[in-house]
Amino acid sequence: MYTAHFGLSEVPFSLTPDTSYFFSFNSYQEALNTLLIAAKNGEGFIKITGEVGTGKTLLCRKFMAMLDADFVTAYIPNPLLEPRSLMLALADELACPVERGIEQHQLIKAINFKLLELAREGKRVLLCIDEAQALPLETLEALRLLSNLETEKRKLLQIVLFGQPELDRKLARNEIRQLTQRISFHYQLQALTANEIEIYVAHRLKVAGYSGPALFGSAALTMLRMASGGIPRVVNVLAHKALMLSFGEGRQHVSVRHVILAAKDTLAVGQIHSYANQLKLVVSALVVVSVMAGWVFIK
Repeated sequence: MYTAHFGLSEVPFSLTPDTSYFFSFNSYQEALNTLLIAAKNGEGFIKITGEVGTGKTLLCRKFMAMLDADFVTAYIPNPLLEPRSLMLALADELACPVERGIEQHQLIKAINFKLLELAREGKRVLLCIDEAQALPLETLEALRLLSNLETEKRKLLQIVLFGQPELDRKLARNEIRQLTQRISFHYQLQALTANEIEIYVAHRLKVAGYSGPALFGSAALTMLRMASGGIPRVVNVLAHKALMLSFGEGRQHVSVRHVILAAKDTLAVGQIHSYANQLKLVVSALVVVSVMAGWVFIK
């Protein structure tokens, strides 16, 4: 692997959502602020949406890590569950003992008892559901019923939904309008800007132990922005492949050519760009390469 070659302590562009690499660009910070304010206000439902690869899981983990000891968190990463299974998963996350084969009304009663117990201890319980666009409609309705659990003063359970834009389309359905009306805070994550990508790449390299001169030239960063559409996961894939290509050639920097080759080998780039946009991307790549070649020749 290229880590030793570039003086890195670890791979900087891994796809694993590691909070040590959290990068507080504008959209992330605004989403995080929304989550923290809503959680402290005790709101029932909170929603965060974003395109595939915009970092919703990383944001979710960072958010949970930032909550103080007053919060008890439950995390469900795979919500493609029928209502009973979701409630059993919640009971398990809260260390709420339930008997095998327990009836659903008894299950809700056990969860309510546990929530009341935690409330008496001064705790707030927050359920984070990742990939929430996969929730079946009947499970969304079960979540609404769980959100009804409350004291005279506050909700016993806060629910945060992290999902792709498909979640918004699902929530727009008439049969679950009661749940939609209870979402008091929401935010949509945006792609990285050109300036943010430059800082993002440098940030991840620094966290991974890099301390030398810039590894990615300005043309390489420009192409990285164009090819990735500013989607952090795709930036990671392309940057990782470009580093591998540079390492394979024994070079100490990443050129625009390495990024172009990485993009050509990455299916996600084709998913981001329509056929017409892919043609524009190729033309733009040729222009960038020509300009850089001319600059080198003149120099």
